[in-house]
Formats: sequence, C-alpha cells, structure tokens
Amino acid sequence: MHKPVTIVILAAGLGTRMKSRHAKVLHRAGGKTLLQHVVDTALALAPPERIFAVVGHQAEQVRQSVAGAGIGFIEQTEQKGTGHAVMIGRDSLAHLDGYLMVLYGDSPLLRADTLRRLIAQETEGGAAGVLMSAQMDDPTGYGRVIRDGDSRSGGLVLDVVEQKAATPEQLAIREANMGIYCFRADLFWKHVDEIQPNNPAREYYLTDMPAILTRAGHTVEAMLIDDPGEALGINDRAQLARVDAIFRERKRSDLMAAGVTLIKPETITIDSAVEIGMDTIVEPFAQILGATTVGENCRIGACSIIQDSRLGDDVDIGAFTLVNASVLERGVSAGPYARLRMGNHVEAGAHIGNFVELKKTRLRAGAKAGHLAYLGDADIGAKVNIGAGTITCNYDGYKKHPTQIGEGAFIGSNSTLVAPLEIGAGAYVAAGSVVTQDVPPDALAIGRGHQENKPEWAMKRRKLARTGAPIQSGD
Repeated sequence: MHKPVTIVILAAGLGTRMKSRHAKVLHRAGGKTLLQHVVDTALALAPPERIFAVVGHQAEQVRQSVAGAGIGFIEQTEQKGTGHAVMIGRDSLAHLDGYLMVLYGDSPLLRADTLRRLIAQETEGGAAGVLMSAQMDDPTGYGRVIRDGDSRSGGLVLDVVEQKAATPEQLAIREANMGIYCFRADLFWKHVDEIQPNNPAREYYLTDMPAILTRAGHTVEAMLIDDPGEALGINDRAQLARVDAIFRERKRSDLMAAGVTLIKPETITIDSAVEIGMDTIVEPFAQILGATTVGENCRIGACSIIQDSRLGDDVDIGAFTLVNASVLERGVSAGPYARLRMGNHVEAGAHIGNFVELKKTRLRAGAKAGHLAYLGDADIGAKVNIGAGTITCNYDGYKKHPTQIGEGAFIGSNSTLVAPLEIGAGAYVAAGSVVTQDVPPDALAIGRGHQENKPEWAMKRRKLARTGAPIQSGD
C-alpha cells in the first residue's frame, strides 16, 4: 500500500488585486467559495484529518466557510511567503509520515485526477519531490523550470527560477512552474529550514526546495500537464469571472452527458453542487443554484431561479418562477411567475399557479392555488382549492400566526383568512369573505357585508349631475 498523503492548502492571503474587503479565498465561482472547491478536491485524495488550510487574513471567516469539512487549520499571523506558510505548520504536520502535497486556496480548477497523477509519479518513483509544470507559449509571470535535460525527454529538475531573477537564456524556457508540489514528507521537513529569504521581498519561497533537495543529493521531477489553465490562480475579478465561466461550462457539459437537455446552454447558470436527473429539460436563462437536486423528467422554465431546493420527478416549473429552500414532490407544477420564498413543502400533484406566493407553507397532495394568492405559515390540506386573490393574514405586527385548512376544503376567491385560524375538512368559504373565526368541518363561512340593491339609484344620480344639483351621500 502507498504511504498516506498530507495536503496543505495555502489560504492566508488578502488578495489586494481583488480590490475587496473579503479574503480572496472567500470569493465565489461556480457556486462555491474558491477554498471550498480546493477542499472538496483535497477530500477526494485524503481523509479530512490529513488536510490542513493555512489561514491568516479574516481567519475566522475562512474557517467558517469550510467548517463542515472536518479539516484542520494552521494560522499564519504574518505572511512571509509560501515556504513560511508551510514551515509554521511544523507542529501539526512534521510528525505525519508519507507524502506532503501543497495546494493553493485560490486555484480551484485543479481536478482530482490530475493531482492523483502527481501523487502517483511521486509515490511510484524515487524522487524526493515532484512539481507540476506546463509548456506555455507565454510563461510571463511564472517561474521557469530548469532541468538537466530536455523537459520532453524527462530530465530531472535542478531549480526553479522566478522571472525577476532569470537570465535571458532562462527566460527563453517555456516550461513554467505551476506551484503545485508533492514531496516526501521526511525529506521536506529535514531540509525546509534551508529556505532563506534571499530575495527582494525577504520572503521564504517553496520554489527554493528543488535546488535545496538537488544539492542534498536527491532528485526532483516535474509532471507536465496539457492545460496550464487548470492550475490558474485567481488574482483579480476578471480571472474570477473566467474561472466561474469554466466551472459553469464543466457543469453543463457533465449534465448533458448524463442525459439532461439544456436549451441554449450558454445562457443557463448551474452551480457545481447541483444534481439533475435524466430527461429533465432546462430552458434558457434558468438558474439552478446551491444545494439543489432536481429529479428525472422535469421541466425548469425559462428565467426561473431554483436555489437550495429539492424537486422530485416530473416537476414542472413555469417561466420566471422563484423557488428557494423548498421541497416539491413528484408531479408538482408551479408557475409561471410563482414565488416560493422559503421553507415550503409541496406534496405530490399539487399545483401552484401564476402570481402565487408561498412562505413556510405545506401544500398537501393534490391541493391547488391557481393564481394571485399569498399563503404564509399555512398547512393546506389535500385537494383543497384556493381561489384567486386569497391571502393568509399571518402577521399581526408583532409575530406570525398559522393557518390550517382541512382536506377537501374550498376557499372562495378574494378571501382574507386572518390567522390564527383553522378551517375544517370539507368546509366552504364564500368568495370575498374576511374570516376571523375557526370554521367547522363541512360548514359554510360567510364573512362579508350584506348586499343591498337600490332600484334606479344610478339613473337618479345621473339626472342630478346634469342639473348641477348637489349630490348627497344618501342620494
């Protein structure tokens, strides 16, 4: 069996070029923070007890952003370079055997399979370390990999030279260091104190380690990757936008390969954690965000936004519908122009029509609210019909109150249900009623003013208006 791998993720920096009050690794791409992406990738390679994030700027917020992952943290109160960031973790890391991998919290595009290749090259060979590199047409800004032979033929790495310190001959080298390393842990900790801040920034750089290990008689190798963009570090908002677009495209491609139809896919936004079942159709400009799962054979209408919700099979979401933190069971239809704000549970076969708003409401199987209604803090029984214009008055100015409607009840159009209120199974509420008292099962509730018709009233009023006579309120 291979020896275990310990992973250190450097995530302590501010990221001044982001022009932000937030730590760089807290910015989001593809629906997750940059650090979340890197931690998720690391968890595919090592158990959480062998993963450590080095935090510094806004350390507590950074910890909280990945608090559920179970990883460890090392605090770097003063940032003095990449080497320093690992060195300060000696107490937590040096006793761990096997291999040490270094990743960056602002490089979220690296795939687990690529890192597995890096680990395999280290564990299956005899090198003291392996770094990740790429041939680039323009490696400006990257350190150059200095080998004892041609990079294509696999010469050993002798050194990594930063661009500012490189000679003209070295600047002509097109093999760039991606900054990702896998070391033999014992040799790394044996020699790490040889890193010295002999540079204008007076910082400790991990790029010194290949030369240090080589001078000590060990070998260092490089693993070339085909796409240097996979190791892209994010430094500004433009790069953040490009990385976000890459994650979105990856997700769309994966979903279409799994049997999901995306109409005009370039217009659709789907977060990395979203799951969508086979034969579901997603229409243009829809957004499916957060921890959302969508079942099979669903339709998500154009310009709809679904966030942190669970949709069963055969759910139909009409255009311009918003669904947030809600559960919709099999066969539910909602929209167009519906809004499910939070905490709703819509049972199988229920229908929510246009311009209906739900908040913390359970709509039980087969219930219907066809149009123009607000249902908040309510429990709506099976097969209840909610007429157009119905509202639950759930807030009294101080606190919220519940409304409960029994199975099979009928709520007439333009009804006002003043909570707390219970309407029994099979009851009827007459259209236009203001209901302030509980309604027994199978009863009819009428809560409106008595209608009075005055014969010829309108005709008399018109005559008075023509003569210019004053019109009294009782005329």
